[in-house]
Amino acid sequence: MENQDIQVLYEPPGPEEYIELRIAAGMSARTPAAARAGLPNSLFVVTLREHGKLVGMGRVIGDGGCAYIVSDIVVHPSVQRRGLGRLIMADIERYLDAHVEPGSFVSLIADTPADALYRHFGFIETAPASIGMYRPSRPKN
Repeated sequence: MENQDIQVLYEPPGPEEYIELRIAAGMSARTPAAARAGLPNSLFVVTLREHGKLVGMGRVIGDGGCAYIVSDIVVHPSVQRRGLGRLIMADIERYLDAHVEPGSFVSLIADTPADALYRHFGFIETAPASIGMYRPSRPKN
């Protein structure tokens, strides 16, 4: 695992580079307006840069007390298989351990095969006791 050129920062990326990273990794796009509004409202952000270029990130969103959501865990395909997903999640885990009160809820939606990474950090499936759900966005009127 060679990561000496990777710089770890704790600041949100720019909206355009965030969108580009998501698309490069095969994730759904976000609109620039959504990225501009959402990224600064993160509770915690970790970004990875290689020679200044955004190559990975993850963030925690939520209300800062009762509910936390791990979101946007993404590593650029050019640097995958170097342990960077674990690096991102380890920083997120440290944040959660320091800030989440007992009884608060920490959740995420896991795409496969990334669910194996999240299991390593103690995340478990909720079924059959509960089912993870989401509501797709709808066109604006």
